[in-house]
Amino acid sequence: MSRLQALARAADYFDSGGFRADLARRVAFRTESQAPEQRAALAQYLSDELLPCVQGQGFTGRLVANPVAEGGPFLIARRVEGEHLPTVLVYGHGDVIRGYAAQWRAPLDPWSLVVEGDRWYGRGTADNKGQHSIVLGALGCVLAARAGRLGFNVTLLVETGEEVGSPGLHALCAAWRDELAADVLIASDGPRVSAGRPTIFLGSRGAVNFRLSLRLRSGAHHSGNWGGVLANPAVGLAHAIASLVSQHGVLLVAGLRPPPLPDPVRRALADIVVGGDPGDPAIDADWGEPGLTPAERVFGANTLEVLAFTAGNPEHPVNAIPPAAMAHCQLRFVVGTDWIHAGQHLRRHLDAHGLAQVEVEVEPGNAATRLPPDDPWVAWALASLERTTGKKPALLPNLGGTLPNDAFADVLALPTIWIPHSYPACAQHAPGEHLLGTVAREGLQVMAGLFWDLGEGVPDGRKCR
Repeated sequence: MSRLQALARAADYFDSGGFRADLARRVAFRTESQAPEQRAALAQYLSDELLPCVQGQGFTGRLVANPVAEGGPFLIARRVEGEHLPTVLVYGHGDVIRGYAAQWRAPLDPWSLVVEGDRWYGRGTADNKGQHSIVLGALGCVLAARAGRLGFNVTLLVETGEEVGSPGLHALCAAWRDELAADVLIASDGPRVSAGRPTIFLGSRGAVNFRLSLRLRSGAHHSGNWGGVLANPAVGLAHAIASLVSQHGVLLVAGLRPPPLPDPVRRALADIVVGGDPGDPAIDADWGEPGLTPAERVFGANTLEVLAFTAGNPEHPVNAIPPAAMAHCQLRFVVGTDWIHAGQHLRRHLDAHGLAQVEVEVEPGNAATRLPPDDPWVAWALASLERTTGKKPALLPNLGGTLPNDAFADVLALPTIWIPHSYPACAQHAPGEHLLGTVAREGLQVMAGLFWDLGEGVPDGRKCR
């Protein structure tokens, strides 16, 4: 009974085809949370696939209805070995982005696991079925290596609405606070910083989407007869956007600018390289916040992106001044940003630039989170990953993207450790989504080593609840 045995079992689970068989079954569930007709598949994935799996590992659990009427169900399962032992909360999501089967090249299909070399194709392989399958598989390997014990308690929470904004998750965490109480969250989602480097991140940037619109009249008017005397809303909205973000991608709204980069965050990002893997886009060196490295721009600063901009009929333009223009925008932000008042900051900024006619509509957003890099859990997790892989892990104070980590960090007040098993060029959300087999195999060993180490006790400086 040893750590090496746990790692060997994790490798054998992959090499024997066990992991491939489990993932193939899970990919076949059409758990598209954006498609109302797949609502039953969301519950079936939890009840028919995941619940029997964890029951076989000694968990007791059940499906829980979403407190939000339109939201998908949750799975909550617990394995308790002793009240004096540490408890880890494990999170995953069973829903996926729409399959868009017609856009996948033959012979690929979003609902079938197809392996071509190191690439394992299928919807959910990277986000998130492959990742929570790695976590569940690693728990099983440690159970086997420790003769049916883990040495800690586990609570599993799986949602089915992450891809539509996690409706009901925060309310569920508040209502089930006692049942979900733990010493730490350990979960897997998102990409490593690069395929070959194990990665830990401690939270995520927040995100809030907003719409800018400018309607000047009810209909279009001939550009020859009226051009020069009628204001063009597309031009007006373009100037509004230009007032918010510079031609080099610098955020110009005073109330939404990023706070100064804390020294621990700067130190953590000092050896992080963004991009460079096959399939990654080339970085634009002169884009983004000046005076920061690429890693600091992605993980330590705020960005404003224009996601879509329409006026008139782009597919079939006519010689007419359009009556209106609209832009869908997004703010990604780090801890310390006053995002709650984003609408007010945008309104004040546009008014000050003579753009009072531009309307702003802000959607609900997700808060930014970041466990301090000097928390004892961080050093413990980094040491575990390095012991398993022989590589120095990358430490990201937060993911560049957004996860519902505030439900765990803020509502449940947990330290949060995320160990991703995807990589930046995985085509997440796109046709051709895939998992790398080499990363999955290493990920199984990484998580088995981490769970073995947790069975040895919590890190120095931390006490069990």
